[in-house]
Amino acid sequence: MSERTGEREVGRSRPRKEDARLVTGQTNWTDNIGVTGLLHLAILRSPMAHARIERIDVAPALERPGVVAAFTGRDLAEDLASLPCAWPVTEDIVLPDHPAVAVDEVRYAGDPVAVVVARDRYTAADALEAIEVDYEPLPPVLDLEAALADDASLVHADKGTNRCYVWPLATGESYETVRERADVVLHRRYHQQRLIPNAMEPRAVVVTPLAASGEYTVYSATQIPHVLRVMLAMVTGIPEHKLRVVAPDVGGGFGSKLQVYGEEVIALDLARRLGRPVKWTESRSEGYLATHHGRGQIQDIEVAATGEGKLLGLKVDLLADMGAYLMLVTPGIPILGAFMYPAIYKMDAYRFTCTGVFTTRTPTDAYRGAGRPEATYAIERIMDELAVEVGLDPVELRRRNWIGHEEFPYTSIAGLTYDSGNYEAATDKALALFGYDELRAEQAKRNESGDSVRLGIGVSTYTEMCGLAPSRVLRDLRYGAGGWEAASIRMLPTGKVEVVTGTSPHGQGHETCWSQIAADVLGVPFEDVEVVHGDTRSAPQGMDTYGSRSLVVGGAAVHHAAEKVVEKARKVAAHLLEADERDLDFTDGVFSVKGSPEERRTIQEVAFETFSSHDLPDGMEPTINAEHLLDPENFSYPHGTHLCAVEVDTETGRTSIRSYVCVDDVGKVVNPVIVEGQVHGGLAQGIAQALYEEAVYDDEGNLVSGTMADYPVPGAPDLPEFTTDRTETPATSNPLGVKGVGEAGTIASTPAVVNAIVDALRPLGVHDVRMPCSPGRVWEALRSAQSNRSGWEGAERS
Repeated sequence: MSERTGEREVGRSRPRKEDARLVTGQTNWTDNIGVTGLLHLAILRSPMAHARIERIDVAPALERPGVVAAFTGRDLAEDLASLPCAWPVTEDIVLPDHPAVAVDEVRYAGDPVAVVVARDRYTAADALEAIEVDYEPLPPVLDLEAALADDASLVHADKGTNRCYVWPLATGESYETVRERADVVLHRRYHQQRLIPNAMEPRAVVVTPLAASGEYTVYSATQIPHVLRVMLAMVTGIPEHKLRVVAPDVGGGFGSKLQVYGEEVIALDLARRLGRPVKWTESRSEGYLATHHGRGQIQDIEVAATGEGKLLGLKVDLLADMGAYLMLVTPGIPILGAFMYPAIYKMDAYRFTCTGVFTTRTPTDAYRGAGRPEATYAIERIMDELAVEVGLDPVELRRRNWIGHEEFPYTSIAGLTYDSGNYEAATDKALALFGYDELRAEQAKRNESGDSVRLGIGVSTYTEMCGLAPSRVLRDLRYGAGGWEAASIRMLPTGKVEVVTGTSPHGQGHETCWSQIAADVLGVPFEDVEVVHGDTRSAPQGMDTYGSRSLVVGGAAVHHAAEKVVEKARKVAAHLLEADERDLDFTDGVFSVKGSPEERRTIQEVAFETFSSHDLPDGMEPTINAEHLLDPENFSYPHGTHLCAVEVDTETGRTSIRSYVCVDDVGKVVNPVIVEGQVHGGLAQGIAQALYEEAVYDDEGNLVSGTMADYPVPGAPDLPEFTTDRTETPATSNPLGVKGVGEAGTIASTPAVVNAIVDALRPLGVHDVRMPCSPGRVWEALRSAQSNRSGWEGAERS
């Protein structure tokens, strides 16, 4: 049996265990799964945003060779309940039925209307053309403000309104009171465009039935196998213990696979009806219509401040686009942001109101950051505007308002208790790496010379709530589940270790990091640890992966379970060494008697002795395995400072990022190279929102950015070199001191880039550019500012 020697694992830049399998093509994506008798599912989707189904006939499709079955929504409705929404954020929320396949009415372009099952995917897809559907067009509902008018067309006529809910939060003093004593009141409106998730692996599902026992195995490219199992049981009526859900290798998610999709329900129902395995895999263009979208908000934000730039109050009025239906956590996504608008700043009053609005567009739901990037964007944009208004450098304005490191733990105006942080240290390090003063001096010279390529500097300081977990908080927010996480440790007789986790990775590196955590606590070699995940049979308990919770909650649960193993092993070792438990040291996987280090047993030896059970303490079960379910008492709060320098060509509108520096504080770091990768990926997605991506609909509600040719996803050549660094203030809410990193880059980068663009153009009269800041939009903003300036000059002359 190998013994552990050398440095601690936590903190080492270990190459990922997962990568050898991934880069050599030995992965098991859902679409790779093939079983005997497999049938393929294709789905006919509505070409109209809003219409009544007058007639539908699937009989012509059944005449096609190779077609096994075809069904309408009405055919399937008798066996299926509405798709679930687990987060009804208010008591009076409007919760419309959400059929997996539309029955009488379609409510967005892409809404399923019929399904075909065939012997191969191409036959199934071709047979969709034979289905006959007559639609009676209904008015689309696209504009969020117009949708709330008394005479607006209704997405769900039986509900009598397009208003889904109104969720208020008011804390501190009355906002009106602090507004009255303010020297400066600024109001801005920002638009969070819709974004389309682009995970590397498309969504897919395979369902295999075992007819004799009524059992079903569901393989799905999902982030949430445990949640999915519960929800599939509720929607289909199949007993939960008859369902096994497996998330095999999953190629990214970014929130888009934090969902219970109609396609998963349909595939399961058809496997039950037909007694045959069924597979569905989306195409990219199909995914753009059918996979939920992210963002989609109008933000009216107002700050009240003193003439010296001291924040007094903040008011946010939010219109949030729900899309046509409420999916798993759709209503709650903007509510997560409610607690983050105050960010790292102190103030006396805060008022937030979110109105959810139904539209005839693809439903929205979680997308990387989930409510927190939207909040950070709004507050960081208006902080820059406030700095201009009161004549301060944007960094200096932030210094005057942020929470000092000596003030932690600090209860924010929104009611969250930030346990640790040091905003000063992160900002000072970022400024030094960036060369802030030198860039400001260069900017002044170029502005003075009238350079047509303007230099802009953007600042973004942020914090976020990670480790979505405290079940009592989720209860108070009316979320339908808890936030605990489960882990168990199995010590095998040969001394190897199996870590069973309830988290379900899809690119984050859990197998590597969980091995590092367990290896340190148990004192075994990193290579001797195997991580089991993503299968509700082998890992039966868990709440899965989203919201930067895996390490903070799941990794901490692994740590606690490993500690329990050590304590159980200590009893056995003490018995074998004929010593008192209190007289044993445990170092690098070895129990030794204090004062007699030659008297020793490794934890692997203890594992074998426990397996043999020949000489155990009286009354002890023959196992040192252990499990732990962790429900933390608080969120964790990573933070950081991001600085961006851009050059904007005023003749073409083209923006290029000249340098990007970020210093993040994610607490203790388990694996630095994985943290670096997470930050880089997050930066890419945040910059993509700032410069490139937008889901665009025409006046009829058709998605006109429905392919990668029309929806520009940036690649490596479109992104700058990143300079990244870290400061470290450990979290106090978990034994590892970790805070989470999966969404940090996305949250901070979007306002940093847009602030830089506006900073470059502000001397030319531009005070905002609506995202994405494409060359066309920048050019239009410049022309509009020029026109306004000419109008003012003409008025003055007259």
